Amino acid sequence: MMMATFFFALMNVCIKQVSHIPPMEVVFFRCFIALAIAGVSMRIKKIDWIGSERKLLLLRGVSGTLAVYTFFITLQRMPLATAVTIQYLSPIFTTIIAGLILGEYIPKIQYLFFAVSFAGIIVLKGFDTSITMPLFLIGLTSALCSGAAYNFVRTLKGKENPLVVVFHFQLIGAITGLCFMLFNYHVPTLMDSVYLLLVGIFTYLGQLYLTKALQGEAVGVVSSINYLGVVYAFIFGILIFNEHYTVFNYLGVALILTGVLLSIFLGKKQTIKDATA
Repeated sequence: MMMATFFFALMNVCIKQVSHIPPMEVVFFRCFIALAIAGVSMRIKKIDWIGSERKLLLLRGVSGTLAVYTFFITLQRMPLATAVTIQYLSPIFTTIIAGLILGEYIPKIQYLFFAVSFAGIIVLKGFDTSITMPLFLIGLTSALCSGAAYNFVRTLKGKENPLVVVFHFQLIGAITGLCFMLFNYHVPTLMDSVYLLLVGIFTYLGQLYLTKALQGEAVGVVSSINYLGVVYAFIFGILIFNEHYTVFNYLGVALILTGVLLSIFLGKKQTIKDATA
């Protein structure tokens, strides 16, 4: 999951570099390139791309595409760290959905850890005037859709190969993006093409590691590691986009990391307890 978070952070940087391109066009290139890579990998490993749980694969693809599209809108119109911070509310939605739909047991104390991380997000957001209410609601939509997508991936555990899950998500995203491009297409420059290519590559790597992580551990525990993406966003924001932060921003990062580490510790402790029971 840490590998997935890092690759997604690199993807975010590349997307920020092409903010002048319509977000759904970026979605198309993101998914199309990752789709091609996944297709080649499946062909080499002789894996059937069709899958057996088509309804779940469709739901995962639709929810994932909506999450990506809405996230790209905020990513292109907000400072990098701010956009990522709002989107990383997704583990809260993930945990709630996992309890309601998958029936996963979430220890009450883990909600406290999530609350600590959520408090960090509130501190990071602060009084940022760049966040309008419509953009904030779009960011919340992205987080909610991400939470749903993570749970669909979890439901597919043991039913579909991770590559099949990744392939179907990229397929739906590419088809949706192509439909939008028929009405609004921006011709990318050579440098734009390089960034779009990297977006696709980092997307594939991130999705592959994300799927493996979600199918190998309780969704509420694994998804909490997503908060590390906020740290990457701050680092890249400073080094690449010359963004400036206050002491409250760093306090928020500390709170987020505290919540994440406590949640991870609880997950490992619970796993050991189950194994020795």
